[in-house]
Amino acid sequence: MEAPLENRIGRLFIQRGQKLVLAESCTGGLLGHLITNVPGSSEYFLGGITAYSYEAKQSLLGVKPETLIQFGAVSRETVLEMAQGVRRLFSDQVAEEKLVGVAISGIAGPGGAQPGKPVGLVWIGLSAVEGNWAAAFYGQGSREENKAFSARCALEALHAYLEGKLTLGKSGE
Repeated sequence: MEAPLENRIGRLFIQRGQKLVLAESCTGGLLGHLITNVPGSSEYFLGGITAYSYEAKQSLLGVKPETLIQFGAVSRETVLEMAQGVRRLFSDQVAEEKLVGVAISGIAGPGGAQPGKPVGLVWIGLSAVEGNWAAAFYGQGSREENKAFSARCALEALHAYLEGKLTLGKSGE
């Protein structure tokens, strides 16, 4: 039986000598919870920020007000700025080139849908020394199910990155 994804991610971080930092919105810290369920996660997990409001995204993670106004909190642009911002935030502890930042922003439901942004939409962003990556995913469940789905999508993206199966772009791509 294969080890849980969280455990495999931990082993890969240790092998690569990198550290993980998180910027969560709709998941409210669930991804950090899953990561810290793994014994020894303190070897590679520095911490995370739960930035639920626009104000928190701006003041804690450096998301530009223009980004939030033009694209909204649930967007490619915002999660990329969140992932880059959380890396900057923790760069006083570890060299930024050793940090991998993961960001999540979505609409867990049951309310909050907007034109073109249905309940269940989540954007996952990742920022590392090689570049940046973001993608949208669509959950179909209750609020709790959408949060769990979002955290699982982030774990899968992180695992793909650590295994070299995720192509990162250089200019915010």
